[in-house]
Amino acid sequence: MAEILSLSKARKAKARTEKDATAEANRIKFGRTKAERQKLEAEKSKADRHIDGHKRED
Repeated sequence: MAEILSLSKARKAKARTEKDATAEANRIKFGRTKAERQKLEAEKSKADRHIDGHKRED
């Protein structure tokens, strides 16, 4: 026989996993300190300048 499952418990479990996934994404997106954001931005701009310096002009 098939296992009996409660639809309300299944619905709540699904909602909980979706909420956890959203929370994890927000921790990644907003969970950095100001110094970390500034360091990342500085590294990105340095890489952009490095690449732009090696471009050929036609």
